[in-house]
Amino acid sequence: MPSAPVTRLPGQTPREADPREARVRVAAGPPRPTPEVVAKATRRRFPADYKQRILAEADTAKATPGAIGALLRREGLYSSHLVDWRRTRAAGIRQALTPQPRGPKPIQHPLVEENAQLRRENQRLAEHLRKAELVIDVQKKVATLLGQPRPDSETP
Repeated sequence: MPSAPVTRLPGQTPREADPREARVRVAAGPPRPTPEVVAKATRRRFPADYKQRILAEADTAKATPGAIGALLRREGLYSSHLVDWRRTRAAGIRQALTPQPRGPKPIQHPLVEENAQLRRENQRLAEHLRKAELVIDVQKKVATLLGQPRPDSETP
């Protein structure tokens, strides 16, 4: 079977022009970076004074139509922020309006922990001593009942 005529481009060798010999050429160099930008989201925190100021502005803006929406757009807030802040304000919780520290509790002073440990050990040893004194008292009473002289008493 005769093969189809091969057309060569200027500067191509007969082997490069042959479709059976076609190879995929890979451009050398560093890989191209992806155009997507992955931003790490950070939680926004609002101080109590800011929340109160925005709530005061929102309360005065109720009379004007569209003023609350303009306030939210200007400050970059959502209406759910106002709902939550109004709810906490209505509950009268000043502490809830201030940001709370996140994460683990701060570590106590080492002397406080050592003091508590020593108190527990002292309590345990006091209980142990009380039980030992009870046993000794019982042994003394048994010795007197059996008529054996006690080692700590002098004989007449």
